[in-house]
Amino acid sequence: MTRAATRAPLNSSRLIRFLTENEMMGAAPSSGEDVGHRLGDWLNFRQAIALHSLLGIAPAPLSAPVRRAALMSGEDLSEHVHKVRAALEQSIVQGAAQGSGLSRIDMPRAELDEPIDPKTAFEPYRRFIAAHQRQMEAVISTLRQQVRGQVSKLPGLHALAALDAQFESVLNDREALLLGKVAKLLEKRFSQALKQHLKKQTEAQASDQPAPALNTTVWLTPLRHELRTALLAELDTRLQPTWGLLEAFNTENSP
Repeated sequence: MTRAATRAPLNSSRLIRFLTENEMMGAAPSSGEDVGHRLGDWLNFRQAIALHSLLGIAPAPLSAPVRRAALMSGEDLSEHVHKVRAALEQSIVQGAAQGSGLSRIDMPRAELDEPIDPKTAFEPYRRFIAAHQRQMEAVISTLRQQVRGQVSKLPGLHALAALDAQFESVLNDREALLLGKVAKLLEKRFSQALKQHLKKQTEAQASDQPAPALNTTVWLTPLRHELRTALLAELDTRLQPTWGLLEAFNTENSP
């Protein structure tokens, strides 16, 4: 019987859907557990107190003066966020463009050098993933601060900006831990394909028939595409808080 493809809920992040639908992780069981209770399991005592104090902040009066000279328009702020995202996307897919301010991180060659050492074959790809993750973390952290700075200038959103800053502080370590597991899932996928490749090599060498051409690009090319797709999905996941701030800014700052 053919096994049905696993699908993540439509409201899950693009990264979770990618990992689930490519069978790199199982679908998370649905839970009726309160989000606040689950969040409490991730925080220590001091972090919980800090968040609780922020939840009690009353919005500033709507009549409070806004420094319009320092406030960007919603259109300009949106354009800036989209420009940064486009630069990071190009960096992942094609390499950083000149003038983007991003370091160029090149994908390793699709052809593995012989003899192939299974213990080290994935290392160039691990470095590629880690370099892009560091780049995304640094650039998106700065972008989030910029957008949050604009949000904080609006009296009705000052509390939201403070809450977002606190959430970023307390959840950074957990985010890094979870996103760091993506490389391990991709390495497992790589190792399985490499194992099949080496098995075919061994069978060809033991056969009296002429050895077939066993080029690693045949199976490594689609895996490289999956790797880039995973990084693009991670990019969108990392940007979610910034998109939320931007949406709040545009709603509050609309004429």
